[in-house]
Amino acid sequence: MQILLAFVAISRQSLTMRIVLRTLMLAVAVLAVAGIFRLSYAYFQSEELSKADERLSLYRSSVVAALERFSHLTYVLARDPFVIATAGDNDTDLLNRRLKGFAQQAGLDAIYLMGRDGETISASNAGEPSSFVGQNYGFRPYFKDAMAGNQGRFYGIGATTGEPGYFIADSVRDASGAVLGVIAIKIDLSRLQESWRRGGEQVFMTNADGVVLLSSDRDWSYRVLSPLTNEQRELIRSSRQFPGQALDPLDWTPLPAQRARINNTERLHLTETGLPHGWQLHYLASDDRAITRAWLATGTAVILAGILFMLMQIQRTRRMKAALKRSEEEEAQLRRANERLAVEIEERRTAERRLKRTQGELDRASRLAALGRLAASVTHELGQPIAAMRNHLAAAEMSAQGNIALAGGLSGLVDRMEGITRQLKFFARTESENFENVDLREAMQASLALVQPNLCTIDADVVTGFAEEPVVVRGSRLRLEQVMTNLLRNAVDAMEETDRPEIRIGIGLAGPTAWFEIRDNGHGLGDATLADIREPFVTTRESGRGMGLGLAISSTIVNDHGGVMTATNAEGGGAVFRVEFPVTPESEAR
Repeated sequence: MQILLAFVAISRQSLTMRIVLRTLMLAVAVLAVAGIFRLSYAYFQSEELSKADERLSLYRSSVVAALERFSHLTYVLARDPFVIATAGDNDTDLLNRRLKGFAQQAGLDAIYLMGRDGETISASNAGEPSSFVGQNYGFRPYFKDAMAGNQGRFYGIGATTGEPGYFIADSVRDASGAVLGVIAIKIDLSRLQESWRRGGEQVFMTNADGVVLLSSDRDWSYRVLSPLTNEQRELIRSSRQFPGQALDPLDWTPLPAQRARINNTERLHLTETGLPHGWQLHYLASDDRAITRAWLATGTAVILAGILFMLMQIQRTRRMKAALKRSEEEEAQLRRANERLAVEIEERRTAERRLKRTQGELDRASRLAALGRLAASVTHELGQPIAAMRNHLAAAEMSAQGNIALAGGLSGLVDRMEGITRQLKFFARTESENFENVDLREAMQASLALVQPNLCTIDADVVTGFAEEPVVVRGSRLRLEQVMTNLLRNAVDAMEETDRPEIRIGIGLAGPTAWFEIRDNGHGLGDATLADIREPFVTTRESGRGMGLGLAISSTIVNDHGGVMTATNAEGGGAVFRVEFPVTPESEAR
């Protein structure tokens, strides 16, 4: 009995030792995994910080370049004889035009000259609704600095336009050195913001007071990193730096180890302080990639440790080793079989995609061939009746009792029917037509007259903006009118459910290119592209109201004339169709 009790006690001690040993091994494994993860994360985080620092340096360079690009311009303008003469009470019209030309060529928002009292004498935007002329900017810090003999620089929201910008100013002096006024420029930095937003990164720039000036996120603009003091707010108010902005705090908290929390999301945070005026550039980057790579490294280490442990276990018995070997061979064979199967599946999918493309091309070719046969049939069937109608009209014109006005009107309709049949012929034959000089303005007027009943039906307003001089291209007048008529009718169809339908038509010249543009306020293109909607027999209208050939025919006509057609969704709703043609020497000689 005592021997049995001793055996039970020894068994209990052995079981306890095994449990303790396994617990210790598990604790060591957990600590090892945690240590590997921390080391891996620290390494990969340093890589992410290095990349973020490179990006931040690039952004800093772009900001400095934008600020310094025109820093010399005010110095040069302050010594311009026209500027000095105007500051000395000369006529401002010549300088207004001169400053406007400088601003347009340099891409500046504005260039303007102020008198000693701060009132604007001359500006590049003179005559515009938001002109600076007559406005007094003596309260601006850049004006005060320039009057003191220094170059004034300032960032703020425009007191006249309400648009933010960066201002640079220099004093204008006469030959004796007396200050006559201040010349200033306004630089638009919004393009920097747009480039940040398009890059999909989180970047913002603050001034010395911690106010966000530029940001890739619109909601962060004109917020503060920390609450402003009363003195800071009074200085901002007196200079009218941010009129209409509440300057509320930004939802962000700086954290240790180059991190920050913004909008309840923790990010890597780098700053660049090497900017003018004490500005700071902030760059926020996600560390998700570093965490993922750290977990992958940790998982790889765990897998390797597991493989090592398995190999050690395999060595304990030859039988287990042989069994494991067979299992590995079977797994390898299955993997190779899966790889072969994957290759076969991909080859089959590729073949199916090719087949679908071929079927689609064949279907389009069949539809175009059917259209060609239809065009040939319609042309043939209408040819003889049109000829007979022309003979009857000729007889009516020769008759003394004939109604000459009616005959003339019907004759014009017959001419247009013949023109339409000639247009149908280009689907059934390949010979070219004789081109002539065509004024796009006259062709558009003819097309508007043709669709006037449609415009009256929906009570649409038509706003035209034609060039004063003829806009002449080489081409077929009837085919160009067909393109314009198709686009106008499409615009009318798109505005059927619009409360106040409006069509805007523009025609003009842009260098060696003649263009016309038709803009409506209908339902727009949606997600469709020009390539989608100009497919033959593709139409967005209900059955019975179109064959889907209008844009297909129009696109072909434009291509035959060496032109380009584009289609986009208009801002505020609707669609914009623009057609451009090259201006040839023959058309210019008209």
